[in-house]
Amino acid sequence: MLGRLLNPLNSGVVDIPAPLWEQVLGELAFLKPLAATGAGLRELCGRLLGTKVMTGAGGLELTAPIQVTIAAQACLPILKLGIDWYRGWSGIVVYPSEYVARRRVQDEAGLVHEFEETASGEAWQGGPVIVSWRQDDAEPTVGQAAFNVVIHEFAHKLDLLDGEADGLPPLDRRLHGQLDPHRWRRVLEDAYQRFSAAVDLVELELPGDVDPESSQADAYYAHLPLDPYAAQDAAEFFAVSSETFFVEPRRLRDAFPEWYSLLSAFYLQDPLAG
Repeated sequence: MLGRLLNPLNSGVVDIPAPLWEQVLGELAFLKPLAATGAGLRELCGRLLGTKVMTGAGGLELTAPIQVTIAAQACLPILKLGIDWYRGWSGIVVYPSEYVARRRVQDEAGLVHEFEETASGEAWQGGPVIVSWRQDDAEPTVGQAAFNVVIHEFAHKLDLLDGEADGLPPLDRRLHGQLDPHRWRRVLEDAYQRFSAAVDLVELELPGDVDPESSQADAYYAHLPLDPYAAQDAAEFFAVSSETFFVEPRRLRDAFPEWYSLLSAFYLQDPLAG
């Protein structure tokens, strides 16, 4: 639990020990460029850990390294935006690995369907962020698209800040005065449609005995710039793009330069600038 491992100061900010912070930066390759100038991220992580309640689930015992590693990834998207962009909710739930989530969906005919599916993370409107703790969630496999469940789910939280997960997070006039919502939607839709078409082509090439959801299909999707899950809808395209923007930015920029530019303007960061 947070109180036992990292105690918030009276100001509601956790004091992260320097050795632990350096350890976390060293273990996550995409954070290493911040090693010399990571004081702002470290302070932001302290604020996140001091204002959110992080709990372990599924038998996971939280440790200080787990807490700080998750906080560092969660705070990277808001490094230049500020902690207020994570307002309106208070919980972070961490599972040791993928977990089974129960779903209840009503179809167009009014019939309710209940089922279970395996998930690695979720972001609830007004509720907690749920993530799985797996080291392979943090770093991309060589030759494959980036996969980072923490950045993904916290990007959803930014998207949900205006009440709807649609791939367009709220734009602040002071911070994003140069961003036009109409252009954002146009560029997003163009990139999303082109990526979805590329995914469709891959699936047409899959042998009949290969399940698109199985690891056997990974080699067929490997040349795509994003994880194929981005083709689900605009909200998932934004979240998956955000993962790639921070973890493997060149891959995203080379595929969708205009979309990369908009994400850079929104996050007020350019990972390729050094």
